[in-house]
Amino acid sequence: MFRQDKPDFIETGQGPKVILFHSSASGARQWRSLMDTLADRYHLIAINLFGYGKTAPWNKDRPQTLEDQAELIAPFLAKGDERVSIVGHSFGGSVAMKAAALFKKQVGSLVLIEPIPFYLLKKHARSEAYQEALDLREAVRVNGRAGSWDAAAKVFANYWTGAGSWEAMTDDRKSRFSESLQPNFHEWDAVMNETTSLSDWRDSLPNETTVISAADTVRSIREICGLMKENVPSWTYEKIERGGHMAVLTKSALINPLVEKALA
Repeated sequence: MFRQDKPDFIETGQGPKVILFHSSASGARQWRSLMDTLADRYHLIAINLFGYGKTAPWNKDRPQTLEDQAELIAPFLAKGDERVSIVGHSFGGSVAMKAAALFKKQVGSLVLIEPIPFYLLKKHARSEAYQEALDLREAVRVNGRAGSWDAAAKVFANYWTGAGSWEAMTDDRKSRFSESLQPNFHEWDAVMNETTSLSDWRDSLPNETTVISAADTVRSIREICGLMKENVPSWTYEKIERGGHMAVLTKSALINPLVEKALA
């Protein structure tokens, strides 16, 4: 297990504690709209995962795991009988699942926004959707090893936010996005090498788990959320019609109320 001192984070507000895990190629500041919305009722802590903000890059001596990322939450957990809530988006959703399972007794509720436990697609023979994830991983890994991060970023952006997304970016935005994608090289190990079954997730995650998705998201996410609903019907499932995978940023007016409802 890879450990470090308290990771980089931002916080605001007061009240019950809510810990936020961001998506790949993003960072803690992706939550600023939600934090502004909830600061009058909650103490919000947005953690930068490995390689983001001032949190140390991943140690390359061995493959990264979801547990490694989830352990970053430890310094922020409430003392005594107080429980925290966790919100995670995309890769951060997978990290949030692991964190809630690892620290089960200290977690009261969990909100997953378009989580990406891609390995579940393989477990449930969703071969075409799983192949989408494999193709994306290959683009990041091959181009990352070659130092061609612009090429990796182009594939990544166009997959998650639609064809032409990369081409529509300014040169400055492309440069910043390519740099921010680099931690994703190791995140693929964490999310693809996980083995926890949906029945085990059902038993280890809070009953107060909410899964939020967009109807127009990519196939891999639609099928993951479908598998969750089929296998764990006791969780709450919320859906917006339009917004795609990055609705946290582009449709915050739709996502934030659903998160607020889940936390309440």
